[in-house]
Amino acid sequence: MYDAWSAYEPNDEPFLLGRTRGSYACQFNGIAAPEDLEAARAEAISFAAYRLITHRYQYSPGQSVTQQSLNALMDQLGYDRFNTSTDYVNGGAAELGNYIAQEYIYFGYSDGANEGGNYANLYYEPFNPPILVEEPGNPSIIDPNRWQQITVTNAIDQNGNPVQGTPPPVGHEWGNVVPYSMDPSQATLHVRDGNTYRVFHDPGQPAQLDTNVVSEFDSFYKWSFCMVPIWQSHLDPDDGVMVDISPASFGGLTSYPTTQAEYETFYDYFDGGASSPGYALNPVTGMPYEPQIVKRGDYTRILAEFWADGPNSETPPGHWFTIMHAAMDHPLFERKWMGLGEDLDTLEYDVKAYLTLGGAMHDAATAAWSTKGWYDYIRPVSAIRYMADKGQSTDPLLPRF
Repeated sequence: MYDAWSAYEPNDEPFLLGRTRGSYACQFNGIAAPEDLEAARAEAISFAAYRLITHRYQYSPGQSVTQQSLNALMDQLGYDRFNTSTDYVNGGAAELGNYIAQEYIYFGYSDGANEGGNYANLYYEPFNPPILVEEPGNPSIIDPNRWQQITVTNAIDQNGNPVQGTPPPVGHEWGNVVPYSMDPSQATLHVRDGNTYRVFHDPGQPAQLDTNVVSEFDSFYKWSFCMVPIWQSHLDPDDGVMVDISPASFGGLTSYPTTQAEYETFYDYFDGGASSPGYALNPVTGMPYEPQIVKRGDYTRILAEFWADGPNSETPPGHWFTIMHAAMDHPLFERKWMGLGEDLDTLEYDVKAYLTLGGAMHDAATAAWSTKGWYDYIRPVSAIRYMADKGQSTDPLLPRF
């Protein structure tokens, strides 16, 4: 959408059109200024989006519904969706949109995601055998610091696809994907089994469990994973715990924890206490916030459901676009650059907003999954069951120490 918009803007620079990204070069000969700039942009954007969405979601569970909606909208706009020509030199806006979509599709096959191989890993292999989550314990795990696949009888994944057996690892080599704005200098190269893992914004090794020596990392590992069932217990709306969820009690943090002791204090509010100073006054009214006392279990379950993004949801990346839509659709929203100056053209602002958020989500996924691939860290369910199988490490006088 952005490239289709910027193709008609001589002082703007497209992301892919006429440029090289990674190893892919997209040619562009330029176009003559159309008589009706607004109509040309709308048509080019529509065809580019139509073709790319049709390609990207052709194997999704809701493909038929999605395609029907796409076709109906193109028909409603009066566009000939059967026009598949990419000859934008001799054609017009529709052909330019088709060409842009074609180039993005080709780029997607060369950007390191292995789309042609259904995004499968090319060299990553799990170190641990899978965990049978429907069976008790985790008796087959070898290394409690390494990732482990999950075997299920019947489940539904985040995108609504049925899952049976042991799903393959996903995203462990995503550091190889061409980033949107991150520079290769922001990545650290690691090598394991002769294969290179590129890690963007490398955070360093996570807490490890040392089965022979008690260390700070060892203690942090146990504490952090033990917090998971504690937080899970807070989903009970009938435990009698009430909390104030108004801005008077939540927010206002000026720093974040870096040590285990600070983390433990920071998360005290999950036990009914306060972890942050809150805000004394509402900046709009100048008055103190009214308390909002609710059941902790209701609050935590709503938070979990909001961020879970499970089946029939917009999934995590789409979630952020939903939030952006809610803000931009508000009647008081102003399309100003950095909140200053005159309102920008609606189409220009919206297209650039999509580009910015989409690029941010792309780089966030690339950085996060590059970390996942190299550090290959264990899931909570695997760690908790491993530790439970070993016993307890709190009191040497109690059984199973």
